[in-house]
Amino acid sequence: MHSHTHRTAAAVGALAAVALMIGAPPAAAAARDATADVLAGRDVTLDGDTVVTVPAGTTTYDGVFHGAGTLTVRGRGTLVLTRDSDFTLPRSRQRQVVRTPDGGHPYVTVTHPDPPAVTVERGATLQYGNGGTTGLIGHFPYGIPAFRLNQDNIRVDGTLRLSLRGAYNLGTISGSGLITQQRFLQGTWDLSGAHPFSGVIDNGTGLNAGRPEYATSLPNVRKVLNQGTWTVDAPPGRTVTLGMDFYQREDGGGIDVRSRPGGKVVLTGRYGWSDRGGDTDPSLSDPALNWMPVRKNAGRRGTDIKGADVQWGDGTTHEIFLPGTAETVYVNLLAARSRSRLALDYDGPVTLGAPIGGGTSHDTLAAPGAGDVVIKGTKGNDVTFAAVQYYNGSTTIEHNAVLRLGSGRYGGDGGLYTSGDRYRIVDNGSLVLNNKYTGLTLSRISGSGSLTQSGAAPLTLTGGEVAYTGRTTVTSGILALRAGATLTRSKAIRLTSADARLDTGPSPLRVATALTGLGTVRGSVTNDGVVAGGLTVTGDYTQREKGGLVLRERPLKVAGGLRLAGSLDMSAAGGAPAPRITVVDHQGPSPTTGAFDGLREGAEVKLADTVYRISYRGGDGNDVVLTAVGDGPAAGARAEAAQAGPRAVGTRSTRGAAGAFGWWPYVLAFGLLGGMVFPGSVRGRGGERRRGERHAG
Repeated sequence: MHSHTHRTAAAVGALAAVALMIGAPPAAAAARDATADVLAGRDVTLDGDTVVTVPAGTTTYDGVFHGAGTLTVRGRGTLVLTRDSDFTLPRSRQRQVVRTPDGGHPYVTVTHPDPPAVTVERGATLQYGNGGTTGLIGHFPYGIPAFRLNQDNIRVDGTLRLSLRGAYNLGTISGSGLITQQRFLQGTWDLSGAHPFSGVIDNGTGLNAGRPEYATSLPNVRKVLNQGTWTVDAPPGRTVTLGMDFYQREDGGGIDVRSRPGGKVVLTGRYGWSDRGGDTDPSLSDPALNWMPVRKNAGRRGTDIKGADVQWGDGTTHEIFLPGTAETVYVNLLAARSRSRLALDYDGPVTLGAPIGGGTSHDTLAAPGAGDVVIKGTKGNDVTFAAVQYYNGSTTIEHNAVLRLGSGRYGGDGGLYTSGDRYRIVDNGSLVLNNKYTGLTLSRISGSGSLTQSGAAPLTLTGGEVAYTGRTTVTSGILALRAGATLTRSKAIRLTSADARLDTGPSPLRVATALTGLGTVRGSVTNDGVVAGGLTVTGDYTQREKGGLVLRERPLKVAGGLRLAGSLDMSAAGGAPAPRITVVDHQGPSPTTGAFDGLREGAEVKLADTVYRISYRGGDGNDVVLTAVGDGPAAGARAEAAQAGPRAVGTRSTRGAAGAFGWWPYVLAFGLLGGMVFPGSVRGRGGERRRGERHAG
């Protein structure tokens, strides 16, 4: 059975081979060798495939190629064309479809591109032009008014050198070699359409990777050595994405970005300095060199965003497009037809070390930038501005994103231009202030995100438009409120260390949600929400009927006046019983006024297994103190509670025995009432228990 199957398969294979031989076209004719004609300077008429083998050195050809066929340049030398040549592929090989705006299409597109009409093999160099306006191979049958689309596509596995002035187009480009453009010739290469080319492009003067009339796609290009102006433009409604790395080794290079209504440009690679690899493989020996000035601004590189919608990154990388400082890079947001927009979309931490301005390449700060910046909401997107920015528009932090102003290191202080007519911060993620030396002043902050002050330099919030609703956290340094700024809309205020300071200024801090932590409030506090022990208040502390004080391991310290109302929540105190617990360490000279709800002077309250008596005249005469009660009615109550089963935790005190049912209905009632009125004292908002808190019972 096995041998029969084997013989059958062999027979089928043989039949298939015969069928292929019968149906196969005749072998292609051998390519014509036109080397002698070229060396003699004679014109060459193509009639099929033609080959020129270039000897070592430079051969300047003053003739032209015409006819129908293909041209392949091989050898080890350089062939320089000084006159324009015009030929086409044989009609049987032409297949590409070109759509133009005249046909109702919004921009020029090429589908099913023709095979290459020109091929430059590995080792050979073909040079178009010799510094003038002629020397190009091309056929231009399409009649597009904005630019001349070349029908003669080219494959470059060796080197194609462009030494032309004026504007030119090379058709669709394939291969894996080097395309290099001579510097200082005022030539512009219109790089239109989609190209499978996977080699290196050396832009010496000017290149248009997109225009209103066409989009450009270069998905396989490895690197670009940018020594001129690389211009990216997106037609209306089209997104142009360039993913290659850009390098620069001479001063004068830059990337200009433009887009039309609904168009967008996405740059996902890096634009860095090159110190090795030459033209064919530019690279950098140490990425840290991108952040260091080099001789005569030779490494200064940057981008002018001209009325464009631009995005750096696509959410899959964490290497910023333009690494460097104000001494090595520039970013300008300019208005042209409309304001500019720059979005940063990364999946890890990145640092922008230069200011975004609106000036020129060597004077970014000559004018404010005319645009807005967005930190995209990709998870992990953590952007640091390690320089003071100078754009006049808004800064938006999307959900899941982080924006840090300042790196916390020497030379890394950041900030925003707050005097711009369109300045505002929309914080729906996390805004972190981390300057080491330079204080920050911010206003007009909205959104559902959080704000964290963690820098050694102070942060000041000003004005009545500080309206963000997320958490406010001070881990170190000073957060100051001035000119009517409040934190009443912030869902929680946390001073997480003893070094954290919240400066309220002349107005008291009104707590509408929660204030917790270990730091100091410089100024007065009015509590209409929840305040936890462990804080220090240098001014007056006033707790109103809606307010609550949560007893923690450490007392609340108050240096000014103390006026009490509202509730005292002891459910988070826990720990081993103590003979005396200080609730409020009142360090001011005046007596404490008021009392917690249901806890008048001398009232008793049970905490775990211990009954305490409250006093507002304890300590040095005006502290709020809980003192354990000795033997007496309370002891009997403790024995009764032990026999009844699980212990109850009383958050408010009552007298020892009342009515026929004894003390426990009152404890239960007060416990239930405390749970309903102050659920946030045991659990954080959203049902999550606050970090560091615990139940006593």
